Amino acid sequence: MAKRALKEGDAAPDFTASTDAGGSLTLSKLKGKPVVLYFYPRDDTPGCTKEACGFAASLPNFRRVKAEIVGVSKDSVVSHDKFKAKYELPFALVADEDGAVCAAYGTWIKKENYGRTYMGIERSTFLIDAAGKIRKVWRGVKVEGHVNEVLAAAKAL
Repeated sequence: MAKRALKEGDAAPDFTASTDAGGSLTLSKLKGKPVVLYFYPRDDTPGCTKEACGFAASLPNFRRVKAEIVGVSKDSVVSHDKFKAKYELPFALVADEDGAVCAAYGTWIKKENYGRTYMGIERSTFLIDAAGKIRKVWRGVKVEGHVNEVLAAAKAL
């Protein structure tokens, strides 16, 4: 049976997962402030790097609205550490190696490229309000202009 896709107004599924630098993050501990939870396919690839650097460059604007940014991929903590250091990323990267967070948010999907079908992360972003409710969902994200869209939505909360 297929899991129902998360939508605006749903409670954001809570999770605790490993992050870069050997840390861990529990989503519910961020209650009280908005959270930008973005899922991306792979560390240090062109689109993912552009997206991460875009969020990093706009962090002062997100901080003005008290929003936390959290990136999620299935890469390892070691991979995240290298990615963060290379691009000086100032926010947590969740290492969802077992795919539990991706599964909870419905971002682990069947993809097709050059006739080959495989499973991978759908580039997606969830804007979660201070009470832990999903206020906006972006699926199949195109990197260009995305950070500004998310920022505009966060300012409107």
